[in-house]
Amino acid sequence: MEIKQQCVVALTWTLKDTLGEELDVLDEPVEFLVGGEDLFQIIEEALQGQEVGAEIDIQIEPEQGFGDFNDQLLFLESRELFPAELEEGMTFEGASLPAGCNPDAPRDALYTVTEIYPEHVVLDGNHPLAGIALRLSLTIEAIREATEEEIGRGSAGTGFFKIQPLHATAPGNDTLH
Repeated sequence: MEIKQQCVVALTWTLKDTLGEELDVLDEPVEFLVGGEDLFQIIEEALQGQEVGAEIDIQIEPEQGFGDFNDQLLFLESRELFPAELEEGMTFEGASLPAGCNPDAPRDALYTVTEIYPEHVVLDGNHPLAGIALRLSLTIEAIREATEEEIGRGSAGTGFFKIQPLHATAPGNDTLH
């Protein structure tokens, strides 16, 4: 079967920055909906017409991936607004930031705690890979027709390209999937 719109592909990959530093390795295949919201357009374009076993190398520029770094999404907030167990790497949805945080912080962003000081906390609303050009080496492990439910949802259920908030819980692992 050849990859086309509205099919599900199972991929493995290695993600590196342009200096060759490994950022993520996906050893076990994960399914993505082609023609939905699971993959960046540049990845979908590279997958079109490919078959199981194909190996593809893609250079993803920031504007094709997680966007450019925006320093307007950095906020310095009072440490006392956050729970005592706050740790670097924790994330908060903008809509659930503690009362007293900067009202100019967009409420539709996801904020990562990047630094903690005795008096303040640095929140970063950029994706952790914003502003970084990426090199993705992927292998197509399987292809199947998408279900009606997956097509309707626009996703095979994978959250790789969407960092999920952890709210006020300790961070899990540091991988992106």
